[in-house]
Amino acid sequence: MTSSEAHIDIVPVPGEPQRIVTNWRHLFSLREKGVYYALLLLVLILSLMTTYLGRSNYLSLLNVTNVLYQASLIGIMAVAMTVILISGNFDLSVASVAALSAAVFVGNADAIGFWPAFVAAMTVAVAAGLLNGAIVQFVGINAFIVTLGTMTALRGVVLLYTNGYALSVENADVIAAMQAFESGRMNVGSAILTLGIVLLAAGLLKIVQAQRQSTALRPSAAGVTMLGLCLLVLSWMTNVQLALPKPVIYLFSFTAIVWFALTYTMIGRRLYAVGGNPEAARLSGINVPRYKIQAFVLCSAAAGFSGILFASRLRSINPGGLSGAELTVIAVAILGGTSLFGGAGSVIKTLAGALLLFSLSNGFNILNLGANYQGLIEGIVVVAAAAVYTAGGKHRGKVLGAKTG
Repeated sequence: MTSSEAHIDIVPVPGEPQRIVTNWRHLFSLREKGVYYALLLLVLILSLMTTYLGRSNYLSLLNVTNVLYQASLIGIMAVAMTVILISGNFDLSVASVAALSAAVFVGNADAIGFWPAFVAAMTVAVAAGLLNGAIVQFVGINAFIVTLGTMTALRGVVLLYTNGYALSVENADVIAAMQAFESGRMNVGSAILTLGIVLLAAGLLKIVQAQRQSTALRPSAAGVTMLGLCLLVLSWMTNVQLALPKPVIYLFSFTAIVWFALTYTMIGRRLYAVGGNPEAARLSGINVPRYKIQAFVLCSAAAGFSGILFASRLRSINPGGLSGAELTVIAVAILGGTSLFGGAGSVIKTLAGALLLFSLSNGFNILNLGANYQGLIEGIVVVAAAAVYTAGGKHRGKVLGAKTG
């Protein structure tokens, strides 16, 4: 049973068939929705503080899109990291893969052009994911050890490839292609309005069906309804005129695709099964190694794409670029409540975790609190989130044990 299904209770009624009802208390508990509550609370506090101190409005459209833009690269990698954590594995090499892809991209773009260099960089990233997955699955070494080794090795490859110097792009056509790919904004107001209407209608339909059939309301139905309502409110607030940076569009699109695959496809259900109980998944006919390797490939491919975005943003790459980003990626996944033991996680919560972490950083900058406290506060937030999820899981286990006993 995944964490998204643990809210279902079977209530026996004498003389009647057993009815499945929704445990609303658990559905909206701190463990299930804690990252959303924390994000709303943080935004509220920062808004009040900026208003009180006479600073620029924290909730201005410019600042909100700035937070989204800052979170886009880490967010893309964190969504893929959530997938690999769900599969029961771990990947510490994402930042090194991103840096290597960026170096390959920048180093070849002047000679062969933007798109051929893009393909070359993505090929290197996918190869790194295949290497990680193959070693973990076929050699049997723990994923933490393998990816720790490849993280160091790939960072060394970056140093060898760049010879220790920063690489930059000089071709005007390539620079223009980079700007077209990464810079600029896209008007998505009409798309958000349409998507909000569709999601709200679909969520309400599922709620009505659950009530008529006396079945449990799945978290996905409640989440879809809330998301649709939020999108409609956003459309109303922006008068259906919302232009978002392209990396934010990439982040939302990637998150939506992965969320749909995990929630509504056989691939997603099998991935949760593989991470939750690999032996049971194997006995049920699931090709466990294939799904685990595919998770590694997806994670490295997302890292490669983020590295290309990073290089396109700066038009260059430093050998030490993105150092330490893997820890931020993992912190974001933990903030989203993804289990480090596999079988549970949500990419939507991971996205909320990314927004929470970067909203905190953005708030520090706006309030001029200085960088000295930033690492301390962010570390405390991550540990507190992990404590909440762990305590919530133990409490839920005790409740279920009491009911079944």
